[in-house]
Amino acid sequence: MTLLLSHLEKLKEEAQRCSLCSLGAQRNKSVFSDGCEKAPIMFIGEAPGQNEDETGIPFIGRAGQLLRKYLFETGYKQEDFYIANTVKCRPPKNRKPTPDEKNACRYFLQKQIEYVNPKVIVLVGATALESFINDKKLTISKARGKIYEMEGRKYVPIFHPSYLLRYHSLEENSPRDLFKKDLVMIKKMKF
Repeated sequence: MTLLLSHLEKLKEEAQRCSLCSLGAQRNKSVFSDGCEKAPIMFIGEAPGQNEDETGIPFIGRAGQLLRKYLFETGYKQEDFYIANTVKCRPPKNRKPTPDEKNACRYFLQKQIEYVNPKVIVLVGATALESFINDKKLTISKARGKIYEMEGRKYVPIFHPSYLLRYHSLEENSPRDLFKKDLVMIKKMKF
């Protein structure tokens, strides 16, 4: 086992025992990560849903299946990406995580970023965007597809796949079309 993996495994075990906010008392499993620990691209979503809470794997429900489908359709391989969330435990009724809950999990997310050391962080949806880009007026519709550089890293906001599930249009410039274009752009970025 490499030093990198041992740090991530230790962090995952710590997250499983975490009780810094009320979400920990309600979880079935802490939902830590999926993908390659040495990936150049890290996807950060909002919070686990019911399927993720049951399996301990992020983005495994309908929205996650759609994300993975589009990733593989646009040429990504499993070793290209690492997936995590802003919080590691499911909020009740899949509500948006509170600022206190995000702050309680911030340590775990920061350490994941440090250990994986991705070149690009993809902010999946509005909650992830709000967690990294401090601009209250910035919406995911305005931010998606743009590259933000902070602390030597590139951040690219994209729509959350759950948003795509509500909009089935495949027309040019539909949310699904823009989502695919963003994934292609990210894949082509120079690291």
